[in-house]
Amino acid sequence: MEQETSNNMAHPRTAPTLTAVLAVLFLLVATPASSSVPEVRNLGSQFAELGLAIQELQAFEVGGIVILRGRAETRSAALAAGERAQALGYTRVANLIRIVRVPNDAELRRDVQRELAVHDSLAGSRISVDAENGIVYLRGSVQHEMQKDLAVAVLRSVDGVREVRAQLERR
Repeated sequence: MEQETSNNMAHPRTAPTLTAVLAVLFLLVATPASSSVPEVRNLGSQFAELGLAIQELQAFEVGGIVILRGRAETRSAALAAGERAQALGYTRVANLIRIVRVPNDAELRRDVQRELAVHDSLAGSRISVDAENGIVYLRGSVQHEMQKDLAVAVLRSVDGVREVRAQLERR
């Protein structure tokens, strides 16, 4: 009886693999050759000319939908970007613009210093931080060139940071 059961069951490691292979084969057979990936059009130049108060504004059209990305200080600035897209004749707009707080330079400096302190990869570096109107200035020295790149990349994701300017020398 035990032998019958084991012969009728698929091996646990092969069942998911077989299922995945069958699913891929089905998709290859079921997908018509005429289907294509929607064209992506960069609309950045059209929106750059509008003078919107959006940092790092990106605008793309994919399949008739305009996708807006970037950062704004106010909700009204983000909404204005969506309204401008509609004024240009686009009826379907995905407004993914993030609202970021107006930077308080002293608070931003502390947030940036805290963020740099938690990264072990920056050990041995000597970085001083200053902030002015959301622009973070890094000065000092690093042991490896990669530490400079890491510091800049990490700080770009901190809320309130509009730009990072690094004057870090390798020692």
